[in-house]
Amino acid sequence: MNDLEQAPKALLRAQKLANLADAKIRIPVLGIRLGLDFIIGLIPVVGDMIMAGLSLSIVAMAKSMHVPRALRMKMLWNIALDFLLGVIPFIGDIADLFYKSNLKNVRIMEEWWLEQKPR
Repeated sequence: MNDLEQAPKALLRAQKLANLADAKIRIPVLGIRLGLDFIIGLIPVVGDMIMAGLSLSIVAMAKSMHVPRALRMKMLWNIALDFLLGVIPFIGDIADLFYKSNLKNVRIMEEWWLEQKPR
């Protein structure tokens, strides 16, 4: 059985959600990936609040996996930074292209989960 089959359902859901939010669409030629965070984030403030809510659901998935509180706090910091950058007109839209807080948070979950597995 490979690692993907053994991964907790919460981690698999978080991976899909993070991909949808941060990297679902690839812009040809530029090689930049974007997702709902960029698109919905174009709606001033409200879009950023919606995406922060989606991001918080990934933290809830981490909690259901028993990811340690210190790592969840790091995840919350990533969300806060993404939100604060996002509310700045124009700069926030550019930041959403490059600062992928959901993918960062899923990476934290993946690394923690892999460390927990017996070798």
